[in-house]
This record gives sequence, structure tokens and C-alpha cells, in this order.
Amino acid sequence: MTTASRVVAVLGPTNTGKTHYAIDRMLGYRTGVMGFPLRLLAREVYDKIVKLRGPSVVALVTGEERIVPPRAQYWICTVEAMPEGMGCDFLAIDEIQLCADPERGHVFTDRLLRSRGMKETLFLGADTMRGPIAALVPGVEFVRRERMSELVYAGSKKISRMPPRTAIVGFSVDSVYAIAELIRRQKGGAAVVMGALSPRTRNAQVALYQNGEVDYLVATDAIGMGLNLDVDHVAFSATSKFDGRRMRPLAPNELAQIAGRAGRGMSHGSFGVTGDARPLEEGVAQAIMDHRFTPLQKLNWRSADLRFGSIDALIHSLEASPNHEVLLKAREADDLMVLKSLAQDDAIRDRATDAASVRLLWDVCRIPDFRGISHAEHASLLSGIYGYLHQGGVVPDDWFARQIRRIDRTEGDIDTLSKRLAFIRTWTYVAQRNGWLRDESHWREETRTVEDRLSDALHARLTQRFVDRRTSVLLRRLKQKEALLAEVNDKGEVTVEGEFVGKLEGFRFSPDKTAQGAEAKALKSASLQALAPQYHLRADRFYNAPDTEIDFTDQGGLMWGEHAVGKLVAGADALSPQIEVFVDETAGPDVAQKVERRLQHFISRKVQALFEPLIALQKDEALTGLARGFAFRMVEALGILPRAGVAQEVKDLDQDARGALRKHGIRFGQFTIFMPALLKPAPTRLRLLLWSLANGLQEFPEAPPPGLVTVPSMPEAPEGYDTMAGYRAAGQRMIRIDMLERLADLLRNEDSRGGFEAKPDMLSITGMTLEQFADLMQGLGYRAEKGERAKVKAVDAVVTEGGTPVADQPVMDAAAEAENTPAAAPAETTPDEAAADVPAGTSEIVDEGVAPVAAEPAESSADEPIAETAEAETAVGAAADATVEEPEIEVFYTFTWGRNTRQGNAGRGQRRGEGRGPKADGAGRGKPRGGKPQGKPGGKKGGRPDRGGDKGSKTYSARPPKKEKQIDPDNPFAAALMGLKQGD
Repeated sequence: MTTASRVVAVLGPTNTGKTHYAIDRMLGYRTGVMGFPLRLLAREVYDKIVKLRGPSVVALVTGEERIVPPRAQYWICTVEAMPEGMGCDFLAIDEIQLCADPERGHVFTDRLLRSRGMKETLFLGADTMRGPIAALVPGVEFVRRERMSELVYAGSKKISRMPPRTAIVGFSVDSVYAIAELIRRQKGGAAVVMGALSPRTRNAQVALYQNGEVDYLVATDAIGMGLNLDVDHVAFSATSKFDGRRMRPLAPNELAQIAGRAGRGMSHGSFGVTGDARPLEEGVAQAIMDHRFTPLQKLNWRSADLRFGSIDALIHSLEASPNHEVLLKAREADDLMVLKSLAQDDAIRDRATDAASVRLLWDVCRIPDFRGISHAEHASLLSGIYGYLHQGGVVPDDWFARQIRRIDRTEGDIDTLSKRLAFIRTWTYVAQRNGWLRDESHWREETRTVEDRLSDALHARLTQRFVDRRTSVLLRRLKQKEALLAEVNDKGEVTVEGEFVGKLEGFRFSPDKTAQGAEAKALKSASLQALAPQYHLRADRFYNAPDTEIDFTDQGGLMWGEHAVGKLVAGADALSPQIEVFVDETAGPDVAQKVERRLQHFISRKVQALFEPLIALQKDEALTGLARGFAFRMVEALGILPRAGVAQEVKDLDQDARGALRKHGIRFGQFTIFMPALLKPAPTRLRLLLWSLANGLQEFPEAPPPGLVTVPSMPEAPEGYDTMAGYRAAGQRMIRIDMLERLADLLRNEDSRGGFEAKPDMLSITGMTLEQFADLMQGLGYRAEKGERAKVKAVDAVVTEGGTPVADQPVMDAAAEAENTPAAAPAETTPDEAAADVPAGTSEIVDEGVAPVAAEPAESSADEPIAETAEAETAVGAAADATVEEPEIEVFYTFTWGRNTRQGNAGRGQRRGEGRGPKADGAGRGKPRGGKPQGKPGGKKGGRPDRGGDKGSKTYSARPPKKEKQIDPDNPFAAALMGLKQGD
């Protein structure tokens, strides 16, 4: 043992400023050396001194890192890497209580006994070392330093209730990862610090915590070794650890070393337990708070007087026993275990025959087992390295390069990168040994570059897995009560402080759905604060947006682009819907009112534009009496009224009233009273929407595709849907009401009593096949009788001597040929092509469900059905076609008016009396027209007896005939009506 001029033991609990005191003392001398238990702590002190004195005079020496400038004055080292024999003015050893550590204690004890500064030596550590130091170091001075802040026991707390600035301690990698994952889900994230991390990774993780990006730190007991962090609370997730050989409980002084990290400077700290750790015993907790621990009695020791004459002599010297009662022979360390294993190898023994070879072997055995795979594999690796060094003097560059290339990859998860970092530490250690490689500087730089690359990748993986940067950033800014910067891109994606937090859809914010727990709360809080100005900016832009950017859906939604901003709700009347806006409450009432006003302007203008004729009708003050009442009915029905429902009102209108209504575009059709301008697709779509709102429907039916004359019936649709859609349900299909009126014009010229067949024009108007047309006619109240006959071709007609055909070709020939072919594509019909009004003078008998009026057919055609005539004509011409094979058979339908329509063919939406024929209450009273059936067939009570259509048949009535109305001379049918009356 040697003594220096002054040896001082500075002892006391954590947070007493011992390390700062030692740094100040060293910088007061020209040269100095400080030894630390961890390279992480050595790097921290190195960086601090570099800031004070510059990098040109500060050296860093650890097992895996060596930075030695030419004019180095201050050496910062790990205890194992401290240079021996250097005549420095000042020397200090930190955490001297590690002399009692089972694994590394003998190294600290050796420094306690043999390392001295020429002018001053400091031993820094816990007060438990007072006795051993006093016994081993003659003339030592003791300086007691008290803790600068209080440390209190806080008991047990759940991780979810941990206060910010907390360090949670685990004693295994798996435990640290599990706790960090839990904190990420509940608190937004945590930094991870472990002794196995490279300094670069550790510093990057600590920076996350120190900068406030995360409020929690999860670490191993490595933080107990002097790392200075802003920790307010330390929580133990366990109170026992694996010491390399067995699980053992932590001693109170060991717990205190870690718990003492809480509180820094004058800030008080606390400690406790969490997770599965049991609460500390009262005595243990009190001892930690009072810093009273059982003094150390024994220090681990291993002889430093090594003999290199042979391998056996070296082993014997390493196993020597101490000669002082305070010293305890250290257990067998890894380097001695490897030496004994290699001593069993005959090849190694053959090489290690002199002192230089044995010394080299011992240097190789001291390479730490960073990989931790197995003792045998580590010994095998060291055997190879020793072979290269002994045989060639250096490790071959190509072999060394291959080892590095295998490790230099940054892909993989945390465990993979951690293993690669452990492997590169082995080669970094080798590169730091003097003389082991040809180009030491190159390989030191190469291994450091690979380690830095792996360290950065590991830091990125740790951060990605255990830190939710978005939540941590937002929580930090919220805690600082600073204004948050929010941005909304063209897609509506919202970023706050550069972090994606959700989407702004219209005026409603949708938080990121992947966020849960604390993350979701942080997103919501940050979004509410940051989006307030965005709502107002968006509301101003929406208020000034053109109507072309706004639209309504078939279900009543109001859209701004692709985002819903409101919906329509029922108002006082169908043409005055109200607005319900979709605006977050956090946007404020001003934003909501502005959005509501803009949407109200939009829908009001839309109603005014699409229902302009109806609005004009509503506002026409010139309409009086019955005409005004009828106009009210039209407005109430949104421009379409089934005639059956207003039959009496139509009868009561005089010609002046009808003329006034026609000026507004109202057409009095055979089946429907309507405004052709409102049958266009846009008004139809809006009409269905307004009608659905007014009727309180839960699901709004959609408008039929535009341009189609007929569409399939919708039995499941609400009653009245077909009318509001501009169609009339008839059979399996619905026909557009304007085209239905055109069909009625054609049917008016047919003999509905005697029977008639469909003309090509009828099929062309509807775009139907013959079968579909028959179903439609039955839905309108006609009977359809199906028949078959031989198809008559043009060449089969019998011609008279004068060249006049005996009978025209049957009218349905063309239709029959098209029976099995697809219907012609329907053509769009403009409102101007709608059916002409029925003559006003016949309003009493032209009613919903009454067959169209036809001129009186010739007697011959009345007595003989058309089908029979065709058969007779075919028979006459049979002789001419004797050589022709069997004639082609065609299907035809004969249509007659009848009340007994097919069950279910009327379709949904028909009003009372639709498709039934004349009413039984005398609606068909008056002079009959053209042999049209009036009343019920078969002469039943309440109708006219069926006399086969004989001309001049009498009409029976229960009351005097009603006074006839004058014929309107302006009516286009006036002349025809007058002729009929005169014919009577």
C-alpha cells in the first residue's frame, strides 16, 4: 500500500453533490484522473468537463471507447480502464462502496488500496464505507456531506397513477420492456435506460426524458450509479434481483442508492413501490429516509501481484487469499473462469510457455463477455483471438472485417439490435487494445461508426415502441399552457405541432381512431384548443362558398364537397324545410349560426329555382274562389295531383278558372293534374325529399333514374311514392304521368267496349313488349284477353278485283313480332310534349279510372270482333297459300274496359277509385258518348244497362239530368264535341 499527500473520503447519501465537488477539486489541479463505475456515467462527466475546458485537454477511456487528445490533462475513465502508473496530481474514485460488489468489487478494492494522486486523492461513496476505509487507508480524512433535499416514502401506487417525472425501476430487460409498454398505452410513453445500452443510445433516451418529451423513465438499477436526472419519484417494480448466480433481495443501502435519484438539488423527492412489489417494511423505509444503514464489514479482494511465469503460476496468484481481516477473497470472476478453461487446451499451453505469452493470454481473457451467450462459446472466441495474436502478432484484418460485416446491419427489432450492439462491443474492446491490430485508428473508427449506427437504430426502435411522440408532444405543450399550432390540409387531416391528430370533416372533428386511453384524452384536449381558430376560418370560407359547392342527398343530408355539414328537417310546410347543422359544440355558437344561415340560403334558393312555377302559383293573388283553393291543393301536393282525388274540384272549376290555372302550366290530364315543368329530374329529386320530410319518413325513397318512361313498381315504397316520383303504378311497372297522358290520347280513339288491340304507337310510347303492355293496361283498369292466331303476312291479304284489300293487316302484327324482343329504349319526353288537356265540356265523364272516350265504331265492327274477322280473312286466302307450310302463330291481346282488374296490378300508391271505372254514385250521369260503357257492366243497379252498344239506347237516372255546361269555344276539341252533341 502507498499513501499520497492527502487522501479524503467524501461520504454521504445521494444528492449531496459529491461528484460536483470532485470535479471542482480536479479542475483546480494541472492533471487529474477520475474513475467511474459505468461508462454511461463516465461519458456524462466527460461531456461536462469538455464544456468547461474544451475537448483538447480531456480524455475518455473505457473498455469500448478511447478518446485521448495529445495534450490530455484530465482523464475520465471507467474504474477497470484507469491507467496505472500515471503521475497525476489528482485522483478520484466514485461509488467506492462497490468494493463490496460480488462481481466487480475486487477492482474497486484494488483502486482503494493502490491508486493515489500525487497531491490529492478522493474516494466518493456511501457512509457505509467509513469503517473499511479507515481500516485500510492510513491517514485518511473523512468529509460527511448531507443530502440537499428530503426523501420520503410514498407507499405503493399503480403505474396508471404515477405522477409525472417518475422513474420506474426494473431488474431485468423483460421487466423494463413490459413496464415501458404499459406506460406508453396509459401515459403516452417512456424513455428506457439500461446499463447494456451504448452511451449514444442511453444519451438519446435520457434526452427524451430530460427535454420533457416523455414524463416517465423506465430503467434498471443502472440509474443508481450517479446518473443525474430530473426525477421526482422513484418506484420499484421489484425489490429483488438476479446477481449473476441467484435471486436475492436488495439490501436497504442498495435500495437507497436507487431511491436517492429522486429529488435533485433543493427539490424534494419520494420513493415507493408499484406493480407486484410488496410495500417496504416500515423499518426499511425509515432507514432509507434517514440514510442509516448497516456499515460494510468486508470488501471483495483479488491479488494484484500476478505471476506470469506460467499459466498455473498465474492462476495460483489470482487465487491467493487476502491477509487483512476486512478483505474477503472475491468469487471467481469471468476472466479467471476463461483462463482456467483455456488452460485445459493443449494448443494454448504449447503457446503460453513464457512470461510474455502468459501475459498476452491474460489480457485476452480479460475481454468481457458482452455477448453473454455461453461460457464455452466465449472461451472459444478468445482462443481464436489468442491464436492470431500469438502467431502473427495481430488479429488479421480480413477476419476482423468479416466479424464486423456480420454485425453491421440496422434492420430488425429491439432484441436483434441489442444483440448486435453487444457483439460490436466485443470488437470495439479489441480495437481499443494497443498493438492488437495493424491499423488501430481505422478499426477504432470503424467499430465506433458501426456502434453509433446500431445505437441510433436501437434508439429509434425503442422510441417507436415505447414512446407515442404525438401524445407526448401534445401533453408537454398542454402542460406548458402554450398556444398550439394546428394545420388542416386539403384532405382535412389535422396536425397539431406537426403530429397527426385526426380529420376535420366539415365542421366536426374526428380524432384518430387508433388513439386510446391517455392518448385519446391528449388528442381531444389538444384538438379542442388548437382547432378553435380553424373552425372560424372554415366557417368564413363556407359562408362565401358558391352554391355549386353545396348539395343535398336523397336522405336529406347537406354536403359541402364530400363532407356532411347539416341535414334538412321538416318545417312549417313542405316548401319551407328547416336546417339542423353538424357543428361541434367546441366550435361555438357563432360558427353554428353562420353555417345554418348559409345552408338556409342554399335550400331556399334551390326550392325557389326548381319549384318556380309552383311558387308563382302560390303567390298569384289574381286567383280567387275555387281556382285559388285548387291552387292551394296543387302547392300542397308539390305540383302533382291524382285526378281521382280531386274529381269533384275539377268538375266545379269553370272555364275561366281553368284558363287561369293553365297559365301557370297546369295540365288537366286524363289520370293526373300536374305541372310538366316539375317532372324534370332535378325538381323530382327535391320533391321526393320534401315529401319524405313532410311525412316523417325514416328512410327516404330515391327518385327513379332520369329519362325512363317506365320503371319497375316498388311495392315496398310508401303510399304516394309513385305520384311524387312523377309516375303512376300500373301492374308490375310504373309509367311516367306525362307519357301516360299521351297513351290516353291514343286509347281515346279505341273501342274500349267492343275491344281493341295495341297499336305500334302505344308500344312505342311506353317502350314495352306486348306482354308488359298487357300488364300495364290491366293495371290501368282494362281487361286483357290473350289469344293466338296465324300470323297474316302482307302477301296473304285477299285483294278485290278493284285492287282494294279485303281487310287491313292486323294492327298488332308489328307488335307481335317485337313481343319476344327487348323493349325499345324509352325516349326522354319534354313537358311540352305532355298530353293535351281533356276537353273542359266533358269533365263530368272524363275521370280517373274511366276508359278514354272513343268515337262510335261502325256497326259491323261492333257486331263482329276484330279477331274473328282476321280469322275469316285468313281462311279466304288459304287457297292462295296451299303450298305454304303451317302458318306462323302469333300472340295477341284484346283490351276491353272493365272494373275487375287483376288482383295486385293496381300497384301501391293508387288513390281510392283509381283504375275502377265510373263511380256508383252517379258520376257517369249525363248523355252517353260514343258507346263508351257508363256505369257497371251487366246492367247492375246504379249504372246503365249493357245493351251491346246499340245506338240510341236510353239512360236511366234517379234524378233529373244536370244542366249541361257550355262548351268552351277556345277548347281545341270544341268542334268535335259540338259535332257529337249535334249527332245526338
